[in-house]
Amino acid sequence: MPDRLLQLNPVTPTPGRPLYEQVRDAVREAIDSGQIGPGDRIPSTKALSTMLSVSLVTVHRALQELVAAGVLRRGQGRGTFVHEAYLNPEHKASSMRVGLVFHAESSLADAYHGALLEGIRSRGFERGMDIVLLRYGEDWRNECQAYIYVNPFAEQLDRSPRFGAAASTRHTSEPVMVVGARVARPGVSWVDTDNVHLAAEVVGHLAGLGHRRVAFVGGGSQISNNVDRLSGYRLACERHGLEQDDKLVFLHPDWQLDETSLNALAGLLTGEDRPTAVFAAGYYFALNTYTAALRADLVIPDDLSVVSVDDPPSAAHLSPALTTMRQPLSEVGSLAIDEVYDQCRSGRVRDAHHTLRAELIIRGSTAPPEGGAQVATRVARDGLASERIVP
Repeated sequence: MPDRLLQLNPVTPTPGRPLYEQVRDAVREAIDSGQIGPGDRIPSTKALSTMLSVSLVTVHRALQELVAAGVLRRGQGRGTFVHEAYLNPEHKASSMRVGLVFHAESSLADAYHGALLEGIRSRGFERGMDIVLLRYGEDWRNECQAYIYVNPFAEQLDRSPRFGAAASTRHTSEPVMVVGARVARPGVSWVDTDNVHLAAEVVGHLAGLGHRRVAFVGGGSQISNNVDRLSGYRLACERHGLEQDDKLVFLHPDWQLDETSLNALAGLLTGEDRPTAVFAAGYYFALNTYTAALRADLVIPDDLSVVSVDDPPSAAHLSPALTTMRQPLSEVGSLAIDEVYDQCRSGRVRDAHHTLRAELIIRGSTAPPEGGAQVATRVARDGLASERIVP
């Protein structure tokens, strides 16, 4: 369809509303009204700028929004077109923008955040949602219709990302979702792994192998995951009658150990009444434990069993392959997007709580405290075929 058939009136600026949003909505309304249809090319950025009496930058931003929402698609070197599936009832198109908020201690390079982000990104793409990565207090343009917090600190939920305003000033249609933590706040939903149960599964597995002194190596901050895993560890040790000693709890404020802490952990592993097993409450803590065991001249699993949280592909290729608790992180991210999408579409904020459970993946890094050499030999012979999953 020729570009000239799309007729749009100049946009009149509205106080308090970004101009690009008005342009975006004007183009989408023209498509919805049937001026142009699926597969048709829209006028050039320059033509739209003239037609709507706005800048080229404003038009470019508006078209970006529509592409992200699945209304338009770009053809390399050919222009911008109405998406062929836009009017299909099964096609999910939206101009919804969701702010993804992290705290200062987050490391987006680790396996945990990477898997969460992939679940959020892929489901957001399916929903036609625009996911915006934010730091706390950064949504100064008030552009987001909902917010997803990843492992938030309590004070982050006390105030809105919009100008740092008090949370009580939020509009009732602004959903807030937390992933990776449980919270008890009105109007805030959450999706999380059951970390208390996760820790109990680890301790139960090691106790079943005959270990009596199991160390905990994890984060020392008050992030929900850290608190719940340590709590679950302590409760499970008590339930299984394992030795409880404060010296067996090794906490570090960051997501991996520094050189000083690595040496301190190696000292713990060689000290009097050393642990025969370690619950590493994070994948990097497991890698640190492997390094500390090497420095302590210990062989895994002959001298020390190790279980970790999270199961990136590299876990199966360590020597020995690492026993892990595999969290359904991609599912957590997808479920969070689905809940936010439903709340935005319905205009009703609700307190929705979803808890998922991790799976125990048994590999070669765990064995009985005596006879571990035979187990390690069997795992080496069988390779990855020795892996089994305990739901």
